[in-house]
Amino acid sequence: GTLPEMRVPDWVRRLYGNCGLHVPEERLAWNAVHIEQFLRWCRERGEEEGGSELGDLAGLYLKELALTVSSEYRREQARQALEVFYRGVNAWHLKHVEGGGLEPKFRLKTGVGSELTLEEGVAASRNLALTRGGWRKRMVEALRVKQYAIRTEKTYLEWAERFVRSVGENPEEWNVEALREFLTRLAVEGQVAASTQNQALSALLFLFSVVGLEVDGKIDAVRAKVSQRVPVVLGQDEVARLLATMEGSPGLMASLMYGSGMRVLECCRLRIKDVDFGRGQVLVRDGKGGKDRVVMLPEKLVGVMETHRNRVRMLWEEDRRNGVTGVWMPGALSRKYPNAAISWEWFWFFPSKSLSVDPRETGAVRRHHVHESSLQAPIKLAAKRAEISKHVKPHTLRHSFATHLLESGADIRTVQELLGHASVETTMIYTHVMKRPGVAGARSPFDALPG
Repeated sequence: GTLPEMRVPDWVRRLYGNCGLHVPEERLAWNAVHIEQFLRWCRERGEEEGGSELGDLAGLYLKELALTVSSEYRREQARQALEVFYRGVNAWHLKHVEGGGLEPKFRLKTGVGSELTLEEGVAASRNLALTRGGWRKRMVEALRVKQYAIRTEKTYLEWAERFVRSVGENPEEWNVEALREFLTRLAVEGQVAASTQNQALSALLFLFSVVGLEVDGKIDAVRAKVSQRVPVVLGQDEVARLLATMEGSPGLMASLMYGSGMRVLECCRLRIKDVDFGRGQVLVRDGKGGKDRVVMLPEKLVGVMETHRNRVRMLWEEDRRNGVTGVWMPGALSRKYPNAAISWEWFWFFPSKSLSVDPRETGAVRRHHVHESSLQAPIKLAAKRAEISKHVKPHTLRHSFATHLLESGADIRTVQELLGHASVETTMIYTHVMKRPGVAGARSPFDALPG
């Protein structure tokens, strides 16, 4: 749609600020339109004193809106705008001013006082500091300034919340000793893996840095035991049976993962321009560790990949006609190439069928890529149909790719590069499951017995 010909009211800006939300100007303008339309609807119903429960009114308004607005995108945009409004206020008073505008006064959800102006509410919110969850806002802002992945942001916040629930909300009680005890409980009582404990440590060190707490010396916690497990690998006949039972996008993604060794999320995040049909290559961007690498595009998949791309083009064109917000772009690229988000080249190769709300940008309804969990059920079902008794997950295809390459005589350094491993020692794990005579090249003495 076109940017509304209106000035974003100051009270809308302050409302978003009070909720700790930052959105682009165009999105803010549209959300202001939806909020003011809702307030006019309330006035027409005689609700300008804010007597009814706000959530009930918003729900009723959205139901009526669904009967008159055909665009799912616009209805979702209105829902998101009212969600922010609901988060920010308890009740309001409305009066019309000269020029047909609205002059609202709110009772804010700040936990202090009764009726406050927005300016007073913002000041009160700041005074709540860290003890009312202020640490969370600071942590989110720091994570986004450093451009951490959304998955990392979610994981770090979950660990921080577990820690706060465990030791209490008072930052004065957050210290190295509390951190050591928390990590020790994870290892002793929770019996978590070493990687999980390390993840928790990284998240909590980030939290401490955000709130200005110093961690001096070593965290002398009981360390979780590092497990040594060999990967589950399918035989080539099992891979063939598995893929033969799959179809559609899940089948194509599974085939591409086995054919290239990509991780699940790397496959989901592919953009149109990342698949080079002419060179028979796929560019994996921002893989694990923030590294890019090039993997092969199997020749047998070229035709079906091109057909899939043509179908995706139709979806992209439909989104452009409907004015859907462009796809998510990394912060630096979105500033450098402001129109790239709506370009064909940057569209997802495996887009989601439905629109979804951007978790980092309130009110932005986008076309995201397919979720990695969308492959789990189809692969599990395919393994059952193919009568494979092993525990098969999407990542099993990557394990099988590496093992089969090594069995075919590929150099381990080449396999390391294709997999994107930082160390060849990580790749060496596949030498333990290669198909060779006996185990690790040795024959059982039982087979040497006479007779």
